[in-house]
Amino acid sequence: MPIFNVEEIKELLNAFNTSKATELEIRGIDGERVIFKQNTGPSLTTDTSEQTAAVSHAAVSTIPQAVSSDMPTNEPVIKGAPVNSPMVGVFYAASAPGAEPYVRIGSRVHKGDVLCLIEAMKLMNEVTADTDGEIVEICVENGQVVEYGQPLFMIK
Repeated sequence: MPIFNVEEIKELLNAFNTSKATELEIRGIDGERVIFKQNTGPSLTTDTSEQTAAVSHAAVSTIPQAVSSDMPTNEPVIKGAPVNSPMVGVFYAASAPGAEPYVRIGSRVHKGDVLCLIEAMKLMNEVTADTDGEIVEICVENGQVVEYGQPLFMIK
């Protein structure tokens, strides 16, 4: 069982990001460890033997900040239905370096088609389409660290 749920991890990352600390380690009673490190380059590394995850500064800075209710918000125009990341990890548009991406803008997809891979804890996880449609936007870059629930694609 994980040490924390996603909301608790986001709170810890926000607190860590605003602190002057460069590293934070949390250990669970089952031996699981989570390590947060402030780095300059975007990377997500894992050590499966000790279940250690290092989260880069890039991942920390992508957490949405709370917005005051008095501030006007510019609502983005929704171009379609989002396909959100099912986990924290590294986004890969293709099955291998140099290979053609699974989808491009304008690609027609069917429910169950593979759209991308998310690498988490040295495992490649396929992200599939929830619906039939056309890819109208790719919201992230190849090799980018993504968070749980972050939009990856828009399908219309």
